[in-house]
Amino acid sequence: MAEIVKTYRQSVPATRFIGKRYLNSDRVDGMFGAHWGEWHSKGWFDVLEKQGAGKGAWEDADAQIGFMRTKGGVFEYWIGMFAPAGAEAPEGFDCVDLPACDLGVCWVSGKMDDVFMQEEACAKRLAGEGFELLDDFCCERYTMRFNPPDDVILDICFPVK
Repeated sequence: MAEIVKTYRQSVPATRFIGKRYLNSDRVDGMFGAHWGEWHSKGWFDVLEKQGAGKGAWEDADAQIGFMRTKGGVFEYWIGMFAPAGAEAPEGFDCVDLPACDLGVCWVSGKMDDVFMQEEACAKRLAGEGFELLDDFCCERYTMRFNPPDDVILDICFPVK
């Protein structure tokens, strides 16, 4: 069973998210996990790191990211990394520019199969602790705390006022 073990506010500078976009029609068995396997097998995170991704000036800027937003009524799930504002996206990748913001961060701890799809629980927890969530996006942040196959910690982040 998943448990939220830590919450906090984190300030991040303007940044560029570089990655690949997936839609609901790209889900495999209801999830995006198969696409993560493709990213690892094709070395796409290495491509982004060579381009400067993961070099942000904040803690955990080097994390691999599952970035979620709804744009024009369409749910988008992106896989990629944050990079400094203005970084060039390599061929075959797209980008989303984000202004400086504060993030409400939840650490979700549990077995690997239990920590996913906890965005609603995290949003409720953050709101209950006085965070005012913005609905621009949310993201899963895969850091060194995410260490399968044992218990893992997945960061789930929302922009907050």
